[in-house]
Amino acid sequence: MTMKELAKLAGVSPAAVSRYLNGGSLSEEKREIIRSVIEKTGYQPDPAAQMLRTRSTDIVGLIVPKLDSESVSRLAAGASEVLAAEGYFCQLAVSLNDPARELAFLQLLQSRSVAGVILMGTVLTPALERFLHATPMPVVVAGQSYPGLPCVYHDDYGAALALTRLVLASGRRSLTYIGATEQDLAAGRARRQGVQDGLREAGLDPELPMEISSFEVEGGQAAMERLLARVPTLDAVLCATDRMAFGAMTALRRAGKRLPEQVSVTGMGDSWACEQIEPNLTTAHFYYKTCGETAARLLIERMGERRGAAPVRQTMLGYTIRQRDSVSPKKGCACDEGMDP
Repeated sequence: MTMKELAKLAGVSPAAVSRYLNGGSLSEEKREIIRSVIEKTGYQPDPAAQMLRTRSTDIVGLIVPKLDSESVSRLAAGASEVLAAEGYFCQLAVSLNDPARELAFLQLLQSRSVAGVILMGTVLTPALERFLHATPMPVVVAGQSYPGLPCVYHDDYGAALALTRLVLASGRRSLTYIGATEQDLAAGRARRQGVQDGLREAGLDPELPMEISSFEVEGGQAAMERLLARVPTLDAVLCATDRMAFGAMTALRRAGKRLPEQVSVTGMGDSWACEQIEPNLTTAHFYYKTCGETAARLLIERMGERRGAAPVRQTMLGYTIRQRDSVSPKKGCACDEGMDP
């Protein structure tokens, strides 16, 4: 008997059974009902025994690239809340942005017969792609769109295009870009393509000055210093992430640039810090918690199906442009105050 079957007999949710077994908060009425059903059925909450019977557990793996990231924490919160309500426990694994560790964690979780995995994807290597297409373990990818695999991801391209249009509408023409590695299909390739297509759409050269950065503030600062050395008269910098933008703003100030009068700056992600710095950062808000919730529901659906029975569904989530003080009309241009993304 599984936890879900026990919950059905007791007329309660799997989450209520989970709280009972783990000494969590529960009404006395529900506690007594669950206790009575356990006594009548002889239910044994033994994960090892359950795995032998069902070839799976009530554990879901959640593989993330790092912990010190607001996008990761928001996605993990959304996924864990949905899974907990269905009686699943999350086992967290941190890949440190290392594709080899990511694959090793997937292989380990498969060997332990977990119920399924949510993978917050980064780089799709050939080895990872082969594993994901071959594994009998249900896996849902969050944050990336991988061909032929169930995914929940963001409109990275559309958000970058909208931000580029916004900056161009402010009268800026000497645009530069700080991007991520092209191996990252979302933050790297899709966002870069959105910026370049925005320039192409405006009849400008899409091959704008560009530097690749790590995902840290220090990387954005170093990339901005390199761009200033190449294009000292730049009047805007678009950044693939908010952290890169924070670093870029530091480098610009140290170079004596006034923000946003001389240089406009944009990020992507809508970190809480965007409204704490001066000027407040214009950025694209992605719905990371919704991404985690949607990925968890998709995984639950796939865990309830035989392999091959559930259709491969890919869901793209939208974005919202948060227009703040870091983008302003260029002095002397004929721009209106109302710039629409």
